[in-house]
Amino acid sequence: MEVRRASACTSPLDDVLDEEREMLSIMEDNSSCSSVVTGLSQASFLQRTLERLSSIQCLKVNTEEEEAAPVAVIALQRYLSEQTEGQQLYSYDVTVTDGVWRAKCFVHPSLNHLVHTNTLRTGTDITITQCSFVYNERRLGHGYICIEKLRCGVERSAFLPRIKDVSLLPMLVKHGMERSVVLQSDVPLQVSRKHYLSLWNNEDPEGDIWTSGFPSSDTVLDVSKITLLCSLESCFRKTWTPLPLLVRILHKSRLRYYGKFGLKIDYPYQAYFEVADQSGTMSLVLWNELCPEFYQRLNVGTVLYIQNYTLKQSYSNRSHPQMDHHRMKSFNSVEICLNPRNPTSVVTVVSPKSVLPQWGLPEVSYQFTTSSELENVSNNSACDVIGLVTFVGRIERVKSKGNTGPEKYWTYRWIHAVDGTSDRPFILEVFSSSQPEVFSRICPMTYLVCTQMRVCQVEGSLPYLTSSCETETFITGYHKGQPYVSDPRVKSFIQWTKTLKDNVVLQKTAVGGYYCYPPPPQTFTQSMADASAQAPLVAAADLKKEFETLQYREHKKVAIQGQITAVRYMKEPKTTESRGTQEKELPDVSTDACKQAVPDAHNHPSTAEQTLAASLTSASAEKISASGRKRRIQSRIAMESSLNLGSVSAKRRHNDAEEGQEQEEEESDSGSEAAQDAECRRQLQNLNQDSDVISWESSSWLKQQQEVSEHLRQGGLYPDSVSRRFTFDEKNVLLQQSNLQPTRWTPEQSADTIPPVVCPGYYQVTILGINKQIAVDAAYLPVVSSDEPRAVGLPQDPHGNTMLSCLSSGFLCPLSDTASHSESTLPEPEEVLVTASELEDTHVVCILDLCHLGGDEMEVVISKVYRVTEVSLG
Repeated sequence: MEVRRASACTSPLDDVLDEEREMLSIMEDNSSCSSVVTGLSQASFLQRTLERLSSIQCLKVNTEEEEAAPVAVIALQRYLSEQTEGQQLYSYDVTVTDGVWRAKCFVHPSLNHLVHTNTLRTGTDITITQCSFVYNERRLGHGYICIEKLRCGVERSAFLPRIKDVSLLPMLVKHGMERSVVLQSDVPLQVSRKHYLSLWNNEDPEGDIWTSGFPSSDTVLDVSKITLLCSLESCFRKTWTPLPLLVRILHKSRLRYYGKFGLKIDYPYQAYFEVADQSGTMSLVLWNELCPEFYQRLNVGTVLYIQNYTLKQSYSNRSHPQMDHHRMKSFNSVEICLNPRNPTSVVTVVSPKSVLPQWGLPEVSYQFTTSSELENVSNNSACDVIGLVTFVGRIERVKSKGNTGPEKYWTYRWIHAVDGTSDRPFILEVFSSSQPEVFSRICPMTYLVCTQMRVCQVEGSLPYLTSSCETETFITGYHKGQPYVSDPRVKSFIQWTKTLKDNVVLQKTAVGGYYCYPPPPQTFTQSMADASAQAPLVAAADLKKEFETLQYREHKKVAIQGQITAVRYMKEPKTTESRGTQEKELPDVSTDACKQAVPDAHNHPSTAEQTLAASLTSASAEKISASGRKRRIQSRIAMESSLNLGSVSAKRRHNDAEEGQEQEEEESDSGSEAAQDAECRRQLQNLNQDSDVISWESSSWLKQQQEVSEHLRQGGLYPDSVSRRFTFDEKNVLLQQSNLQPTRWTPEQSADTIPPVVCPGYYQVTILGINKQIAVDAAYLPVVSSDEPRAVGLPQDPHGNTMLSCLSSGFLCPLSDTASHSESTLPEPEEVLVTASELEDTHVVCILDLCHLGGDEMEVVISKVYRVTEVSLG
């Protein structure tokens, strides 16, 4: 069979010669080039597969192991599926390459779960084991390869780095379909859909249809016959010919996608703007096809000349920006609608240099608030903030509640930013605001502006700010030309930043890792009336369902009641052997691990640098003297003959501790240092049965394990759960780690090595459900330093560093502080675990943060443990 390239050629011979010349210039590997020259059909797995699909009657191919060859995933795109059996799902197109051709294929719906868990992702190799060719029965000359079974390979593609420019590879198209516009365009293979959605949310523009950067109009406008906004309310519901409007944009909302099955609209988008003229303000709505054309061109401060608009009654349930600071009259009963047809609205973006003062258009104003003022701002008030970013959390997703259409997710990230007016940063919960190029590039050391943020006052903790529908974010490189640059508070902030030293600020930065705010309240309240509580109490059996249904980077907070039956101290995060290689027909096939990187002399910091990083991450390491640590551990050993003891009264532990300390001090005076070290090591080994494992178990856990029907062990802490120090040299790879998997592969994905994490250690906690049928493992990662992002806003009431008090408070007491060079002595894991016997048969409620990190990595972290005395019914 002959397969032609998408571009028109004069003859089949010219096709082959052109392909050979193009691939010789693209492929760096000489052996690959020679195979191309000897015969394209032999060199290209994709072409051989398409030829087989064309030569057999059943249109389906099962690839034998010896024939299968890996292909690299270079694009993964999502769109609303065509309706099938009433299911509201999304479909996926995947573009793959074998180094010779590119091919856009349809992902069979049975493989969608591989996308949902980020197992099938860009930048990796896959092996296609079964595929078919699907013709469109309602359109001539259109069809595509459908991948029905596959295996996902290693973490990164083996041959993608050898391709100079993937976009130059020809697109593989079946003979006879070369003229199909759909197959050559950035549109879905299912022709009933006209555009792609962002891979992980519905709010971000995605694809070539979204235009931006068109020049503003310098056309001379006739403003003699315009109408003012104040007159529009009286015109509503009357027969009238609308006169043009001349307005300035004051606020802009994020995009809203309202697509669903049965809706006969090709581009179901909507965006709100608040516009103003000299008479007041009014809402303007951009509809459908006009969103891809204009949304990215209409910015705050832009002046518009509008013709052929319509009016309709305002939608009362939508959010509105707070605009009291503008001191203008708002006309809220009607809104201006811009439609692609019936009638076709005409929108002219006026060049800034053409705007005349006599038009009387109001200037954009802001209400910047400093971090020192935030505690005095009322709850739910709107404000604008500017700060220097010191911490950027990973992007996570949360499922939208109350959504009647296909499921959708919001994407968000936590950010800390300082402005020099207080010693506490802004705590920002920033949701994607339809600015993906900004949202994905937020990093420490950048100047961040967030507008129309809502204040959330938290009892017992610091207030934080969360996005509204009208929030916009701007970072260094995007501030030029924004109206706020002349604001006095912005100028004051810029002056303050000139007094800073980069190397000092860098020591206080962090990227990624587990983070959640605000901390759980002191008392757990189960509201019977409000089922949408922040941490709903769930049955232990429901956790398994949560683990199975949680999607990539989806975060969920739940509460579970039961008892803690075992605790083990872990020095390193877990790794998984199943991230990357999964086969639909062979679900037991495991994958290459996403393991913590091992330093080498060429690609990683020196030993001294790693030691310094470790000391910064875990400040307690060098602050505990060796002799003091030894005496405390020895006294704890004397206090408890075994970490596996059952319940022991607090009084007994206290008395034994005093006696043990006196005894050990006497031995220290009479014995040699070496003899004491040996004795200490022998006792620790006796306590734990394993010198590398420090653990505690309840006296009944051994028997209870025999009766447990299921033990959910997959949860825990992983390398991506630990934040990393930010450096400019590692900026790109750190951003990749904290961002979501991209829709399209770029060479930058393969260019850098992931830096190793420096883990301060954590505790693996086993929770047995209240009915003693299901157990679940969770990680407890205590805050140990005031420099950690999680320490900000955390209540730090002193406690005794018992296992239960640590689990309840979330930190080891007192927190070390590298800035003040405090010499606080934190307890060793042995000292904490020796008190764990108070957990014996104790009824507790555990708050768990769940987050799917991709592949088989399920992060399960305990944020707080409540005693039953700290629980109430609402």
